[in-house]
Amino acid sequence: MSDGSVPAVGIDLGTTNSAIAWIDDLGRPVTLNNAEGDKLTPSVLLVEGENIVVGKEAVKAKGTDFDLVAECAKRELGDLVFSKTLGDRQYPPEVLQGWILHKLRMDAVQQIGDFSQVVVTVPAYFDEVRRKSTQDAGYLAGLDVLDIINEPTAAAIAYGVQLGQRDPEQARQSQTILVYDLGGGTFDVTIMVINGNEYTALATDGDVLLGGRDWDQRLVDFATEAFLREFGMDPRDDANTAGRLWRECEDAKHTLSQRTSTNIACDYMGNALRVEVTRDSFEGMTRDLLDRTAFTTRQTLKEAGMEWGDIDRVLLVGGSSRMPAVTDMLQELTGKNLDTSISPDEAVAHGAAMHAAALLDKKAGRDPRIKVNNVNSHSLGVAGTDPNTGMSRTAVLIPRNTRLPVTAKRVFKTQRDGQKSVQVNIVEGESRSPDDCTQIGSCAVTGLPADLPVHSPIEIRFRYRPNGRLTVGVSVEGTEISLQHEITRENTLNQTQLEAWRDYILGNPSDPESNPDAT
Repeated sequence: MSDGSVPAVGIDLGTTNSAIAWIDDLGRPVTLNNAEGDKLTPSVLLVEGENIVVGKEAVKAKGTDFDLVAECAKRELGDLVFSKTLGDRQYPPEVLQGWILHKLRMDAVQQIGDFSQVVVTVPAYFDEVRRKSTQDAGYLAGLDVLDIINEPTAAAIAYGVQLGQRDPEQARQSQTILVYDLGGGTFDVTIMVINGNEYTALATDGDVLLGGRDWDQRLVDFATEAFLREFGMDPRDDANTAGRLWRECEDAKHTLSQRTSTNIACDYMGNALRVEVTRDSFEGMTRDLLDRTAFTTRQTLKEAGMEWGDIDRVLLVGGSSRMPAVTDMLQELTGKNLDTSISPDEAVAHGAAMHAAALLDKKAGRDPRIKVNNVNSHSLGVAGTDPNTGMSRTAVLIPRNTRLPVTAKRVFKTQRDGQKSVQVNIVEGESRSPDDCTQIGSCAVTGLPADLPVHSPIEIRFRYRPNGRLTVGVSVEGTEISLQHEITRENTLNQTQLEAWRDYILGNPSDPESNPDAT
């Protein structure tokens, strides 16, 4: 722990499984078991009215009460509501994430005492809206989120700390590492330099809609097609049968990492079928998914301005990285022996806990044991108008892979005499067209002087913090208007909604009759 009273806690809030770790009295990162005695807690919920069950028991319910089971909510952060109605209600994805965090917190409290300050991890490729939603989920669980840290960065920290304990001499040497993180629902690749206790990201890329879940989907489709050929009916038409089929396919994927073949059982409407699947056929039907990760890995190397000879270590993180096809592809692509010294399941939580310890040290006036330098995963800019064409264009203020924290500014001009207001639309992405970027928020400047001439300069300032959060400033030349603005985000909960859901999750509503709405 960071001092005698405040535990340093890190949480890996995963798509399929989550983990929580702390720094023990000897300064070591240790994964805390959940109430069921497991290191990993499935990120799955069973919503039975007011009774919310998180974890292993919720997974079991996929075969009996599939309509009441929520999984992979992390993939939908940034959406207004979760895509699946649970019972007769809709829930925002961050509320479902909040319940998972609450479960992790309550289980950990039984072992290390009460705490609230934590570091929570996110995929490196998460945009600003998803990071804000993750932070909100922590608030809903009664947590004070010290920082949001990228999962590959956390894994690199865990590797560096472990190396320092195992081989102090080697740990003092600068290393350039590539972290390949294939989780249940997301994929990231990050190139970092570790120099003693300093961790510096050079480039990062990823896909928030690519992960082990997509490999599972291919097996579900494969088994379904076999059932359709045999019996002329689709087992997915029944929710509980579909839930059982998903579990069978998840198990088959895990088995195929150890064996060359297995069977997928499917039972529907009195008809039963066992579908054989080989490792070769599984790898064939998912080759395009693997190729997508290879392409992203090559692009990240290019963004870092490096060649494979510049990489000292390749680290594998995320449960889905255990698939033999992944290791074979990476060895062929990189020409490196892959480093498997860290646990793919625990490394991210361990690194988050180390980062939490450093932040708590800093707050207490002590020298932090590690220093983290991150980059942004997406370009940030505003939707502007090209003066030559009149077309809407993205004006980038902070390019992708810029070292954080960073401030940037750009001057725009009013479009007409007497313009009364300015709308600043903030976008995130790499396209020149704002329509092809993520619209992450907006702010408005009103009350401009009536005599403001056309082409009056308007300065827009971005301040991007290491946790991936953005502050926008706007000033108008020749006026006293100058503001720092928290952007108005779409598809996120306002403070009143957050408070209502927080009370609901924590079980202490101020109004016994209160029942928060999804929006």
